[in-house]
Amino acid sequence: MKSNRKAAIFAGILIIIGMVAGMLSIVPSVEGTDYLIEAFANQNQVLSGAFFQFMLVPIYIGFALVLYPILRKFSKSLAIGFVGFRIIASVFQIVGVIALPIFILLSQEFIESTTTDLLYLQFFGDALKLGRDLTNHVGVMLATGLGNILLFYMLYKTKLIPRWLSSWGLIGNTLAMLASFLILFRLIDVITPHFIVLTIPLVLQEIVLAIWLIVKGFNSSEIAYSTD
Repeated sequence: MKSNRKAAIFAGILIIIGMVAGMLSIVPSVEGTDYLIEAFANQNQVLSGAFFQFMLVPIYIGFALVLYPILRKFSKSLAIGFVGFRIIASVFQIVGVIALPIFILLSQEFIESTTTDLLYLQFFGDALKLGRDLTNHVGVMLATGLGNILLFYMLYKTKLIPRWLSSWGLIGNTLAMLASFLILFRLIDVITPHFIVLTIPLVLQEIVLAIWLIVKGFNSSEIAYSTD
């Protein structure tokens, strides 16, 4: 009971830290259309964003490992799947981190290059930017979303948290994954009103979940045990 309470508090804190790190990992100079000019001029911002995105890796995995001992009592296979998807999401995060310093080098070359090289650098930059967008907003979001579907399904069945909160998580993650698919097929762009509308329910749910875990914790008396 006491260990479950500590796990809930730690999980809630990790959610909050992860949200803060996620916001600090946003790099406006790379997200904008003039990234080939602004990335080198704002290289400290780019490197800072890379640092905070890297910090998301232990946060993502740590959150899953904190919950694993509790979740495996319901279903070991689903709990392993949840941890596995978190690891996959972390790999995508690392790929996104590696891409950021390349933007600085590419931007420096673009600024210092002659006119004949600009088209080549622009093409390479656009490909790198597209790859990073797909990594962060498709790879990370889909892997995290699929893992969270498993998580909130288990939480819904065990009633460790209120079912309305678990249902909210299932809906929020489904909408976020829908946003990822729409980005993948170029039906919407990253950081647009359509993207925000689809992802804001999940953001709000994570805030409520973090507060609930810290203040209320898990309802251990309602754990439903199951065997695979």
